[in-house]
Amino acid sequence: MRRVPARRPTIKDIAKEAGVSESAVSFALNGRPGVSEATRARVRRVADRLGWRPSAAARALSGEGPATVGLVLARPASTLGVESFFLQLVSGIQEVLSLRRFGLLFQVVENLDAECDAYRRWWAEHRVDGVLVVDPRADDPRPPLLDELGLPAVVIGSLPPGDDGTGHPGIANLWADDARAMAGIVDHLDALGHRRIAHVAGLPELAHTRRRIASLRAEAERRGIEAHSHTTDYSDTEGARTTRRVLDSASPPTAIVYDNDVLAVAGLGVAAERGIPVPAALSIVAWDDSVLCRSTHPALTALVRDTTAFGRRAAEELFALLDGGPARRVEDALPHLLERGSTASAP
Repeated sequence: MRRVPARRPTIKDIAKEAGVSESAVSFALNGRPGVSEATRARVRRVADRLGWRPSAAARALSGEGPATVGLVLARPASTLGVESFFLQLVSGIQEVLSLRRFGLLFQVVENLDAECDAYRRWWAEHRVDGVLVVDPRADDPRPPLLDELGLPAVVIGSLPPGDDGTGHPGIANLWADDARAMAGIVDHLDALGHRRIAHVAGLPELAHTRRRIASLRAEAERRGIEAHSHTTDYSDTEGARTTRRVLDSASPPTAIVYDNDVLAVAGLGVAAERGIPVPAALSIVAWDDSVLCRSTHPALTALVRDTTAFGRRAAEELFALLDGGPARRVEDALPHLLERGSTASAP
């Protein structure tokens, strides 16, 4: 059963707690003359203890909602500038927001605690009508928090194994099947005769990383293939470092699967630096296609999906919630593998 949303503290609550009039609270909180410094300090202490925040200016002036959707990314900022996935996702989201004349409040933070703090602040300040949540995690604190606040949300991406979304009936979910997509990659490499596969994965705490690792392990065991996953922070630096490490192993892989385009291009660079011909001696697959994958030599075999359309659908699901519809769990189209010049028969 969904929890009753918490109530935002008001100026009336502060006045009652501090034992002063509402006008005195307004004077104190807005820095206006008319109250003593002792009263001003007492009012501010009470406001802080109750968790009061001022409403957004537009809402205060018009009495209407903020017409804004929030998106927080708890990712290393250094990895976002070159990773095309989020740029395409935000582009699709923005298309739908523009049609509804909504704005996007976007923030990059260091970790999940900071992300949760942003949601509490936005809720308290009436800054957003709803939020889009990315990168689901195991034991994710965000859905329970958003349920408690009563803040409409769409979680974008696969939920952790064992979580069907029913625990948070007020939160919608849009996802693609990472496990089946990984199985398709293994199918392709198995058909080419590869028996040793490395997987240079993303952040280990993300639900989709865990699903991909589990799927690779299951498919490899079923086919008698040797396969190992290595987690990274999605950066080119980590991609290159991890590629060097797996190529230096006692039994180096004949194929490497990378969890994004940046990692894959970094891996291709390591192969070139070592004089390892791709695909004659090493096959490379990128998870998300992009202009990077199409611009290398050889061009990279990659999983292809319409990420802009994925963003549009996520925004549409959020507006369906805001319009009073039920929270749905929607499976998006399965990405398909596009063969290019970076994969060939195993040496």
